[in-house]
Amino acid sequence: MESLKLGIIGCGGIANGKHLPSVKQEGRAEVVAFCDIVEERACEAAKKYGTKDAKVFTDYRELIKLDLDAVYVCTPNRSHCEITVAALNAGRHVMCEKPMAINYNQAMEMVEAARKTGKLLNIGYQNRYRADSIYLKQECANGELGEIYYAKAKAIRRRAVPTWGVFLNEYEQGGGPLIDIGTHALDLTLWMMNNYKPKSVVGTIYHKLNGERQPANAWGPWEPDNFTVEDSAFGFVIMEDGATITLEASWALNSLDVHEAKTVLCGTKAGADMLNGLTINGTKNDRLYELKPNLEAGGAAFYEGNVITPEVKEQQTFFDAILGKGELVVMPEQAAVVTQILDAVYQSAREGRQIIL
Repeated sequence: MESLKLGIIGCGGIANGKHLPSVKQEGRAEVVAFCDIVEERACEAAKKYGTKDAKVFTDYRELIKLDLDAVYVCTPNRSHCEITVAALNAGRHVMCEKPMAINYNQAMEMVEAARKTGKLLNIGYQNRYRADSIYLKQECANGELGEIYYAKAKAIRRRAVPTWGVFLNEYEQGGGPLIDIGTHALDLTLWMMNNYKPKSVVGTIYHKLNGERQPANAWGPWEPDNFTVEDSAFGFVIMEDGATITLEASWALNSLDVHEAKTVLCGTKAGADMLNGLTINGTKNDRLYELKPNLEAGGAAFYEGNVITPEVKEQQTFFDAILGKGELVVMPEQAAVVTQILDAVYQSAREGRQIIL
């Protein structure tokens, strides 16, 4: 079978750390075009992951003119919308890294472009493909938890501020830990609940630890003057059906309650959390119980001798959808609601009021 032909725009950390190795391991596609505003980065990525005749660009507009099956958007958040819409309008399927966009209006512009062109738009929420996520989603879909009316979306680091690239640049990224890792936790939570109708949001953001010069950070000290995004953010979300979600996101918090890309769900029949391995809790025969499913025994899938990671499963799902062999797991309309809520948390914090959606 002829390989799918891909072009990648943005050859930084997320491209080299996630997408390019996963595409290579999946095996059904080849990357024939690379683009980065720093030509050297594009050349290095092309040499390591590209075909022998892979083309290199510094302008994405030139790359999307090529005959490609799909384009990957791995640039800073600010340019996600512009590049994605252009690629869709050029007739290319798109894999866009999370977060979908820096605000809800841009996210909906991307959704509309996908609808108009009929092309696939996938957003990079790879945590949906974890074993615990897949199991819990099935439990929720089967109604085992009943009506989920309270949930926590948790993305807390004690001291792990990313100090490279543009992570600390509010203009380029649109925000800090909320839009970076909070987005994963919120996506998982909404997906498990199958609830995409937010009613109101109250949010707070903090710049409390940005100025520390000896922060004991996992990736070394940051430059306080360049740390223009929040270090922590918190949201309180009420859905149209009355369900409540609390959202916690921080790169640096004086807390030992450290959990990233995790959800806690409370339903009328049972509850679940991902905090220390997946645990289902409830009552049976007038007794409390806790169930911890074994997600290793009998559940390991292999592909060419390698364990399928969530990142590889993400590529498989995308390629299957392109080839008409399956459907996307992450729908752009769902990702847009994640952005809508994040956008509202920031707006609420800026304006000091509840945001009605």
